[in-house]
Amino acid sequence: MKIIDTHIHIWDLENIRYQWLEGNETILNQTYHLEQLDEPRLEAGITGGLLVQAENHFEDTDWMLLNAERNDWIKGVVGWVPLMDPEATNEALDKYLKNPYFKGVRHLIHDEPSAKWLLQPEVIESLKILAKRNVPYDVVGILTDHIETALEVANRVPELKMVFDHMNQPPIATKERFGKWGELMMEAAKHSNFYQKISGLGTTSGNFTGWTKDDLKPYVAFGLEHFGTDRCFLGGDWPVSLLAGEYVHTWSAYKALIAELLNSEYQEKVFFSNANEFYNLKLP
Repeated sequence: MKIIDTHIHIWDLENIRYQWLEGNETILNQTYHLEQLDEPRLEAGITGGLLVQAENHFEDTDWMLLNAERNDWIKGVVGWVPLMDPEATNEALDKYLKNPYFKGVRHLIHDEPSAKWLLQPEVIESLKILAKRNVPYDVVGILTDHIETALEVANRVPELKMVFDHMNQPPIATKERFGKWGELMMEAAKHSNFYQKISGLGTTSGNFTGWTKDDLKPYVAFGLEHFGTDRCFLGGDWPVSLLAGEYVHTWSAYKALIAELLNSEYQEKVFFSNANEFYNLKLP
């Protein structure tokens, strides 16, 4: 079966500044090259991957695009453009959309002081440009306030395709079923342009050394129920996921979960075709 890992990061601390990693005392504060995934991704059965933005600057995006060109199994890049400046956003898209690997945009909204960062007039204008040019947007939210903001974006820019990275942090750690997160995600699921990325859930669990697929199952089942099997896909979130176990362990859990929850026809959608459609990968 073809499986796309829609959430892989790389960073080169020797040559590029990643502000959020400065002072970080975990294993994340080191360079991660794509080649480190050569063996684990084959063992996990991953046939294609997407590199996803790790800093709010062009250097990160350019580094990912270069790596995509050098590695056949990478099928696309979710990069960064300066959403605070609509004119600069348009100019950046003029450049990047000439590259066949540029497939989407993300901004580290969870690091911004305001959860309403996306609602600034200039940013909304830039998101309208993304929508007009058929470029999807990854929402990396960690608070229910981020879901509320994304819902308002959907009202103002209804044609923009958006995906909630890491399911916008479901309450796995507290075992809540499903609280305000659930209410807002059900509301989001009513918008046909909202998708959900099942990713990053090992770290979300808070139980870095002992989590199992069963800890994740109620939340993944909830997401599949409300967003449907046409609007969910999977991501490994390497290397951040290494905080909560090896790459193969993460993917073994996801694959086992999807096998328990869906028949083979729907599995193919979640493993491959939904991501292929959302990011316009044009893979056979």
